[in-house]
Amino acid sequence: MERGLPHGEGFLLCLLLHLLLQGRGNTFAINCSGFEQRGVDPAAFQAVFDRKAFLPVTNYSNPVRVNISFTLSAILEVNVQLQVMTSFLWLTMRWYNQFIRWNPEECGGIMKLSIATENLWLPDIFIKELITVDQAPTGLMAYVSSEGSVQYNKPMKVVSICSLDIFYFPFDEQNCTFTFNSFIYTVENMVLGMQMKVQDISNISRTLIQSKGQWLLLGIYQSTKKTIVGTNQYDQLVFHVAVRRRPKLYIINLLVPSSFLVAIDALSFYLPAESGIRAPFKMTLLLGYNVFLLMMNDLLPDTGTPLINVYFTICLSLMVLSLLETIFITYMLNLATTKPPPIPPWLHSLLLHCTSPMKCCPTAPQKGNKDLGLTPAHLPGLKEPVEFVQKVPGPQEGTIGCPVSARICPEDVAQKQHFVSLWIQFSRMMDTLLFRLYLLFMATSIITVIVLWNT
Repeated sequence: MERGLPHGEGFLLCLLLHLLLQGRGNTFAINCSGFEQRGVDPAAFQAVFDRKAFLPVTNYSNPVRVNISFTLSAILEVNVQLQVMTSFLWLTMRWYNQFIRWNPEECGGIMKLSIATENLWLPDIFIKELITVDQAPTGLMAYVSSEGSVQYNKPMKVVSICSLDIFYFPFDEQNCTFTFNSFIYTVENMVLGMQMKVQDISNISRTLIQSKGQWLLLGIYQSTKKTIVGTNQYDQLVFHVAVRRRPKLYIINLLVPSSFLVAIDALSFYLPAESGIRAPFKMTLLLGYNVFLLMMNDLLPDTGTPLINVYFTICLSLMVLSLLETIFITYMLNLATTKPPPIPPWLHSLLLHCTSPMKCCPTAPQKGNKDLGLTPAHLPGLKEPVEFVQKVPGPQEGTIGCPVSARICPEDVAQKQHFVSLWIQFSRMMDTLLFRLYLLFMATSIITVIVLWNT
């Protein structure tokens, strides 16, 4: 005799198992009947609220995927001394909570609800570069859809570490990073993804950014990497925020005045050195430039050695060199008009070659003076020839007191006048030569600094 269930009993057993399995599949379905008349019943979500301490998954072998995006709405400050950037952004996170389901047709067409975040599971996403406590406001809400999708928006004031390079200040560009990762959940429990394309994040941030101050947002770029801490592996999303400093303020307040002062210093070479006003003018200009640097010191970075400091050092060095050149030329002119030494033969030939290369060496001192176009009356600082030579004896003195020297003294006077004219001509040539070297050094230095700024 064969044993077995009757046909009717087998049918009832199969029906019971089907109902049990169907009921188990809808265990987390929220009963929302009556929502259209009496509003949302908190008791319908109580089972979900009770599970907020656990991952919102039914199978722990499948990690929760959290999609992240943000909008950078303001760049508040970039502190070079502390190496931090202060910004304001809106963080958006989206994930699926498998404990939340309802049928919109049974709930009066409700597709989305806002629920207090304190009643839901939230991912522990934080910014790795953050150096202050998260100052997000409390009592925020999250949007929950009928399919279990949860969207959480959070405003954040982010004070983050940023490696700042100020060498090209004020034409510098900085690249700061926002690294999003989980503090607790490894890749076996949570993975990170993008809520929207990084190009859209960058375009929206550039459009909505409210800070029109010192920094300009160039773009936002993204990369994905994993970090290993011991035996645990964590997923990370890295966003690179490229910003550029607006240099207009520093060009107007620093570079333009400094360039004007250097240009005036270069033009002061056209003041006659024998007039005695060039050196005081340059000293006054040098003093004014130092006062300018002291006044503008607050606009310069407190740390590091930016290229603009090198530029200011070059400008100050140029002014000091020009003052030294003026002191040297003044000394040469004073030496020439008081006690001119004998001029070396090579210098005499050089002066003749530079002044009139087609002429031969003059045979008489008077002719040399004529060729150089100088007379004792035109010498700087020279009032009378008796200031630096012996008085020319008169005819009577030559015949009565000094008959021999009467024939020599006029020649000595003419010779010393000739030395004076040659030393003055040499001083003027040195002034011109040093001025041209000054212009060459100034142009080379400034062009080098500009090229470095452009690179």
